[in-house]
Amino acid sequence: MLLHIISRGKIERSPEAELTDRYMKRISWPTRMTELPDRGGSLPEGAANAITVVLDERGKPLSSMDFALKLEAWRDTGRRETRFLIGAADGHDQRLREGADLLLSFGPATWPHLLVRAMLVEQLFRASSNLAN
Repeated sequence: MLLHIISRGKIERSPEAELTDRYMKRISWPTRMTELPDRGGSLPEGAANAITVVLDERGKPLSSMDFALKLEAWRDTGRRETRFLIGAADGHDQRLREGADLLLSFGPATWPHLLVRAMLVEQLFRASSNLAN
């Protein structure tokens, strides 16, 4: 299953970019990172049976193991892609949140979107490692 991170804003050269790259290289599953402008631009085409996960502070917090088990279940039911949407500073619009398969939260705090990328990629690495034993 493809893990596709779609994020608003350009990460460019920064400590967050280095951390994100470090974990992206360690994930054993196929991964893709797509950057969109802060405003405008459309989401890339996804697989017909893709899962959409919207990162939002109002979403559901999951433990690392619960997150891994959710990915495993999606993979094992034949899902070809899981898309993780990271918004810009103003978050996501209501329509996008309502259409998500999962609203995922890293806690009630609002995190900088560049840091959220690193946090998400680390959790994806941890999940894929846990599932591989």
